[in-house]
Amino acid sequence: MINELKTPVENFYHWEANTPDNIYLSQPLGEDSKEYTFQDVGNQARRMAMALKAMDLPPQSHIGIVSKNCAHWVMSDLAIMMAGHISVPFYPTLVAEQINQVLVHSECKVLFIGKLDSWKTMKDGIPASVKCIAYPSFYDGCPTSEMDGWDDIISKNEPLQENIKPKDGDLFTIIYTSGTTGVPKGVMLTNKAAISALIDTRDEVKLNTPNARFFSYLPLCHIAERNIVESASMATGGTIFFADTLESFQKNLQDAMPTHFLAVPRIWTKFQQGVLSKMTQSKLDLLLKIPFVKAVIKGKIQKGLGLSNAKVILTGAAPMPPSLLDWYKKLGITIREAYGMSENVGAHSMMPENAVKSGTVGKPYSKVETRIHPETGEIQMKAPWNTIGYYKEPILTEGLLQDGWLCTGDMGEMDSEGYLKITGRVKDMFKSAKGEYIVPSPIENMLAVNPIFEQVCVAGAGLPQPIVLIVLSEIGRNMERNALIESIDTTVKRVNPNFKNYEAIKQAIVVKGGWTIENNMLTPTMKIKRNVVEANYKTKMDAWSELNESVIFE
Repeated sequence: MINELKTPVENFYHWEANTPDNIYLSQPLGEDSKEYTFQDVGNQARRMAMALKAMDLPPQSHIGIVSKNCAHWVMSDLAIMMAGHISVPFYPTLVAEQINQVLVHSECKVLFIGKLDSWKTMKDGIPASVKCIAYPSFYDGCPTSEMDGWDDIISKNEPLQENIKPKDGDLFTIIYTSGTTGVPKGVMLTNKAAISALIDTRDEVKLNTPNARFFSYLPLCHIAERNIVESASMATGGTIFFADTLESFQKNLQDAMPTHFLAVPRIWTKFQQGVLSKMTQSKLDLLLKIPFVKAVIKGKIQKGLGLSNAKVILTGAAPMPPSLLDWYKKLGITIREAYGMSENVGAHSMMPENAVKSGTVGKPYSKVETRIHPETGEIQMKAPWNTIGYYKEPILTEGLLQDGWLCTGDMGEMDSEGYLKITGRVKDMFKSAKGEYIVPSPIENMLAVNPIFEQVCVAGAGLPQPIVLIVLSEIGRNMERNALIESIDTTVKRVNPNFKNYEAIKQAIVVKGGWTIENNMLTPTMKIKRNVVEANYKTKMDAWSELNESVIFE
């Protein structure tokens, strides 16, 4: 354990010097894996840093990374820091128009390009002025033949010898938001923000865990993965294991057996559905009641999920249904909710390990001040690690930071015990034809308990009563029609009494197909783009609301 945590790159220097032979990065490649020690990673990153310095770029130039998570993502990020520049990571799912927008806006001079699903749909968006460097060819989708390659460049450069130490006030990174409500914004985070957030959260995320193991699969360009995996690994001197493909995900997770694991609610739902596809809920309930069988079943499921060694198990990015938290708790898996956003380094609150309170996102960290705006119900906060603003967007920055308070855009409540509850998004509220404002998130959270639902979106601006759009899970798709209708109807009737009459769901619409990143219904972080989803079905909503059926199939 490092007694005095510093910036991520300085923490890396510590382990490079003190534990050079320990495995830092473990990259699966099909049936094999390629492992890199701290010394290996330092050697490659330092050679690439020397190559970057040889380009004579202005100090603190912006250098992009676009790739799925892999060992060289971390190496290139380290190289950027070692060379005194600023990393600007992008989602690997962007198409040409999208990557062009953020590359031009961020003024990137160099772009590292790696593991991708489709270089073809992205390549035309790369400006000719941007110097491109490809990761090694063993990564699927890596355009090695079209540009200078990583291995060739590092073979021609000696390792950088000095340990460049970033200044607190300088930028650490620019993180572009996923663009839920429009064009992505570049969140500027300083080295001071990176350090102070790491120090103040070290106990909650157990950065003193010996032989820490991390599993990296959520986008590293997102603040959550950057913190919980990359920064935490550099603080603990632990090992990062990567997911290779969607098909190998479960095996990769089982091989990693992480001590720290983060998953968004949709992943937790998928895990649950996987368990229930092999064993019915009634059978599971029965087995968990038998004393001498209970421990065996818990252990088997934990091992099957790859979580038998997990010390810190987190969820975030979207609301987690309390019933799902309870389901996992019965299996001996305590999932702690964490709440944050790119603008506050993902660090606002976390659930205390031994004082879990369902329906909340835990308590704010010790150096966080939180207030609820009396008129809008918006959660606002102060912390030493807040962003200094949006890159090249002074007007948006002015709206974000008001009198030192960061305006989160989330609505919430603080209870008498200091727990924070998220009740919705300020911009998600819509007005019904009756002139009443409706906040969809609490209704969606209660509906999402039914495992036959994969995705739900409550809509109805201008309608007399709201409706819910439903994407069925695999369980739902395999159900007989009458049983499916009955299950949906029962769920809606159970949920409606919890809300005011004007908030009651009139109809449930089972839509065709799913909402994905590819069809622009989801952000790269799997959040529903509410405005896009509503616009897609807007022309049909009026007609649906005139029908008498409670469950309608598109």
